[in-house]
Amino acid sequence: MPSTFGTTLRVTVFGQSHSKAIGCVLDGLPSGLHLNMDALTHFIARRTPGSFSGDTPRHERDSFRILSGLTSKGTTCGAPLAAIIENTDVRTGDYDYLSTVPRPGHADFAAWYKWHGRQDASGGGQFSGRLTAALCLAGGIAIQALSTQEIHIAAHLKEVAGIKDDTLAVFDASPASRLLLSKQISHLHAKQGLPVLNDLAGEKILSAIREARDAGDSVGGLVECVATGIPAGMGSPLFEGLESTIAHAIFSIPAVKGIEFGLGFEAARTRGSKNNDPYVVQDGEVQPATNNAGGILGGISTGAPLFFTCAFKPISSISLPQRSVDLSSNTQTTLEVHGRHDTCAALRAVPVVEAVCALALLDAELSWPQESKRNPYEVGL
Repeated sequence: MPSTFGTTLRVTVFGQSHSKAIGCVLDGLPSGLHLNMDALTHFIARRTPGSFSGDTPRHERDSFRILSGLTSKGTTCGAPLAAIIENTDVRTGDYDYLSTVPRPGHADFAAWYKWHGRQDASGGGQFSGRLTAALCLAGGIAIQALSTQEIHIAAHLKEVAGIKDDTLAVFDASPASRLLLSKQISHLHAKQGLPVLNDLAGEKILSAIREARDAGDSVGGLVECVATGIPAGMGSPLFEGLESTIAHAIFSIPAVKGIEFGLGFEAARTRGSKNNDPYVVQDGEVQPATNNAGGILGGISTGAPLFFTCAFKPISSISLPQRSVDLSSNTQTTLEVHGRHDTCAALRAVPVVEAVCALALLDAELSWPQESKRNPYEVGL
């Protein structure tokens, strides 16, 4: 199914931007995990619009209901966990004029030819960023499961409109760098407002987003994500490698156009003597001294922090005039997009990236053969 991914943990997301509800099903969650509903609510709220200038004016509370998969005490029971988030602030009429005129940059044109005009175009239908609320709901549960194994995930806005945030201390495995990274992750977890390490950079980012919005335009951005506490040996080569699993999931987030792990594309511009991570004995264990590989070699974790950066294109819905066509008459037309939309997808995508990373890692962790694990998986026991 195109709306399902995962091997041991099967995750399905359903709904459309203007359907009665959106939701998710998680099949394969281990039993015995007690969910912290307050923490889950807080995590989903980080994605909810209305926190920043440039957000869509659509106001959704994103209140969720878990329909199955829990005991009366709020603990996973091994059955598939199903949950929904109702859509309460929809204006389907805002999109009537788009039924036959595709928006440049959107999936409208491709969807028209796949479903011959029968697709739901309201709010972007199943292609809408609205479905990332369901991804956050599923991923928030995965984050709680991983935390029982001391695996922690954090992300931040690495760059927006050419304005860069401070970098995470992920390339150096020295004790000082590990301590700094731990402090940075704690800072991001406790952060209220814009998910950046440098507040001055954050102010400049918001200013650039407001400038683009006032001009009727949009901007893109980069989101950097790190996961710590992953022991060496998780993952597989080839198609089920950690990079393959994470990249597959990350590209399910609307507006993502690229991903790189570790040094990424910069590795193509350097020499092997600089790119290779030498090994050292530290605290009695062998580990990489540097981390240009991003915590993964051959699709398998090295024990170093796992990190990647993903690129978000500028929001396609802009109010500037754009050339398009009327597909019903095959004639040229000019389109000005109205309705409600964000100015920068990356702004609210940070918790979504964390959520999707958690889903991919939890699936990889649950798929890891028990006999090869140093610490067998136990949750809530």
